[in-house]
Amino acid sequence: MNRFSRTENLIGIEKAKKIYGAKVAVIGLGGVGGYAVEALARAGVGEFLLIDGDVVDESNINRQIIALDDTVGASKAQTFKARIEKINPNARVVAKDIFIGADNKDVLDFSGFNYVVDAVDNVTAKIIIIEAAKKAGVSVISAMGAGNRVRANFTVADIKKTSGCPLARIMRHELKSRGIEDVKAVFSKDEAMDAVFEEGKRLTASISFVPSQMGLKIAEEVINDIIG
Repeated sequence: MNRFSRTENLIGIEKAKKIYGAKVAVIGLGGVGGYAVEALARAGVGEFLLIDGDVVDESNINRQIIALDDTVGASKAQTFKARIEKINPNARVVAKDIFIGADNKDVLDFSGFNYVVDAVDNVTAKIIIIEAAKKAGVSVISAMGAGNRVRANFTVADIKKTSGCPLARIMRHELKSRGIEDVKAVFSKDEAMDAVFEEGKRLTASISFVPSQMGLKIAEEVINDIIG
């Protein structure tokens, strides 16, 4: 028995080898991206590029898998690198402590990758990531809104077929204006709860089981696409 025996029993050794040989980039390691990374690592993905310029904050503890008292203040990218290496010592992991923007988009060279996961919440960064994946001819899946929800009714579809999600509406417009097509998205058709404001500022709201399920849905799509 080995650490991936149960996976091999389920899908067979040949398909498992496709996972072991896969190279996946995950940009954004919060509540959604973090659970996607966790599931991909435990499925046996052999090589990762992890990108996130943020550090763990105490407010992350309610929903992010690496957020604990003893990781508060630590780099998310480096913490996930160490975590993956404990899950699978054979995995190769490159971690970059950066936020993606127009000034550093050249770091996104996805040539040779099997999949790109966009789990950031910034529209500009999402477009840059998707453009880089398309340029490299690599499959990409993009996370839409997971906040302000207490139900995890997530659907996977082409971005053009999304509905109900304000972020998806913006992304549809931005991608269409750039002529970018065939982008897989994970979204909810359910209307989000009303935002809470304090002193005129919109507060970020989320709960443990919603972003995590979006992240796991992303991992499900990535793995099933890899094994065909």
